[in-house]
Amino acid sequence: MERSAEHVEQEVIGLDEDWRIVEAMLPDRWMEKARELGAFQRARGIADARVLLKVMLIHLAEGSGLRETAARASLAGLAEVSDVALLKRLRSCGPWFEWMAQQLRDAQSADGTQGLLAGRQLRAVDGSVVREPGVTGSQWRLHYAIGLPRLQCQEVHLGPSDDGETLKRFTVHAGDIFLADRGYAHPGGIAHVKRHGGDVIVRMNLVTLPLTHPVTGEPLDVLEQVKGLQVGQAGSWPACLNVKAERGGARAHQIQGRLCAMRKSDAAAAASRDRVRRESRRGGSKVQPRTLEAANYVLIFTTLEPGISAEQVMALYRLRWQIELEFKRLKSLIELGHLKKHDERAARSWLQGKLLVSLLIAHLIAHAERVSPWGYDIAWFTQPKAALPMA
Repeated sequence: MERSAEHVEQEVIGLDEDWRIVEAMLPDRWMEKARELGAFQRARGIADARVLLKVMLIHLAEGSGLRETAARASLAGLAEVSDVALLKRLRSCGPWFEWMAQQLRDAQSADGTQGLLAGRQLRAVDGSVVREPGVTGSQWRLHYAIGLPRLQCQEVHLGPSDDGETLKRFTVHAGDIFLADRGYAHPGGIAHVKRHGGDVIVRMNLVTLPLTHPVTGEPLDVLEQVKGLQVGQAGSWPACLNVKAERGGARAHQIQGRLCAMRKSDAAAAASRDRVRRESRRGGSKVQPRTLEAANYVLIFTTLEPGISAEQVMALYRLRWQIELEFKRLKSLIELGHLKKHDERAARSWLQGKLLVSLLIAHLIAHAERVSPWGYDIAWFTQPKAALPMA
């Protein structure tokens, strides 16, 4: 059902009333950065960076098409621009959106909340393909990292859809613990984390992550090690990971770690085997017996010290599911999974803008949950905050 002009005008006026809250969340110098990063270079229907962001939020947060966005901006007295002019503006906004989002992520990470395991930061990482519907739609891969237990977005990388998943993409701080699925089970990425003082809990891939015995140096038969586990039982075995020399980088070396495993219930194992068979048929390949056998277990490689038990490692790895839920939220709540721009530069800007919207929404929700349901308090966004205790 189409909105009446009066309805549209009332909606945008309502946005104006809340604009002070949104602006209070934005990083310092955000308007100056619009010029520095090329998002706002001349007026031509849009007075300044503030108006530009308001108009873009109608497009990004409201989900309006460019033509509808131009009409709504005109009715509200914000700007007089065409949909073609808005597309050109959007194409230039990517670096600006990315800068503002990174500033918000940095502010969230530095608000004084400690991670788990004696202050160490747990970071769940994953990647997801974002595509435009249809055969000819453009595709991108989103590489994403969230901090646990607060679920705040810490790092985002956007690249072509054929970009592989690797831990090398992410910044590592001493003490970080990375939780990742089998797509990240590569020696080079794990070596990158260890080299910068972090640790990993990574789902095993028997092909890409071959382990060796720490004493004999012989290949470690993972399935032979774990076959004695009972349903629900977790076990741990010392293991080494051989890392090849990198061109112009680190020399070949070994990483000391552990194989941790838990046997699945009969129902869960059967479901995993069925999934393996479906994926094999879809790929046109034959299922290997070892692959079916491995589906009976959750197999993990970790570099955490032996003082952290196999049961604790498994409990920590379960938290990785939170990033799967985060992708579901992004794709459903802000329509991140439906890329609407054929132009690559516009598509990148649209994605960066959507990520900025998700961070602003998360910031508003955090305020509503922590402070009061009565309304928003500008001071909460603009004054330094101590970490709040959680009951």
